[in-house]
Amino acid sequence: MNELEEGERLSLDFGKLKKAAAVSEDVLPVAVQHADSGEVILVAYTNEAAFRKSVAERTLVLWSTSRNELWEKGKTSGQTFDLVEVRVNCEQNSLLYKVRPRAGAICHTKNRDGRPRNCYYRRLNLETGQLENTDP
Repeated sequence: MNELEEGERLSLDFGKLKKAAAVSEDVLPVAVQHADSGEVILVAYTNEAAFRKSVAERTLVLWSTSRNELWEKGKTSGQTFDLVEVRVNCEQNSLLYKVRPRAGAICHTKNRDGRPRNCYYRRLNLETGQLENTDP
């Protein structure tokens, strides 16, 4: 079991932006939302090359801050996405991508039935501070 992805202990990465800037200063945060349901799929980063590729190919391409490379979301797992709409915030320093899953699923993690789930499948119990899996 991957403790970070499956565990009950909250272990937030508050240094993520610093790490992203160390790898590539020229990135913007991107909130990725399901175009039909409105659910938030993930928050990631894009650079100019990933942004241009996403728009040109109408597919979800991001910048992987951990691998320092273009990342087509779901290319490995088969959970890829069509880019439906791009929104820009008022200060033009973050984006909202509305996407539609091609295969109907969202995350690389799977529940116990082997089905991909929503990336936000755990919630914080405000009383205990433990994470609770809503799609085990």
